[in-house]
Amino acid sequence: MFPLPDPMRAALEAAVAAAAGQEVPVGAVITLGTRIIAVAANAPRGLNDPTAHAEILAIRAAGSVLCRDRLDGCDIWVTLEPCAMCAGAIAHARLDRLYFGADDPKGGAVTHGPRFFSQPTCHHHPEIYSGIGEQESAALLKAFFAARR
Repeated sequence: MFPLPDPMRAALEAAVAAAAGQEVPVGAVITLGTRIIAVAANAPRGLNDPTAHAEILAIRAAGSVLCRDRLDGCDIWVTLEPCAMCAGAIAHARLDRLYFGADDPKGGAVTHGPRFFSQPTCHHHPEIYSGIGEQESAALLKAFFAARR
């Protein structure tokens, strides 16, 4: 097994922090080149905001760091396949690449469900790399939901 890239390791750490806060364990990181400029964890319950997914929070933070709404030249690393809302935000932010860990057959919108980026109405298509940190991401999610059953 190869070591995980630093951004995915940071996303996994954010996912662990989300789980510790009783949030679904998803973490997201945005990089500019090799530099991490934003890290976020899922926080819908804590913020009482259904849009407070890790990807959305990371995109907002990166926009603030860079003082711009378009994040071209940046990449996003996420522990779980993004949902339709987050895929839309990734497209609107014009992120160059999407790296994600675990597939989400129920709620994912990249390789499952609507396959958002392959729709003709999607005007930006990031490069997509899946399965990075898949085992670690999936294990976090399984443990989180098993503890609630």
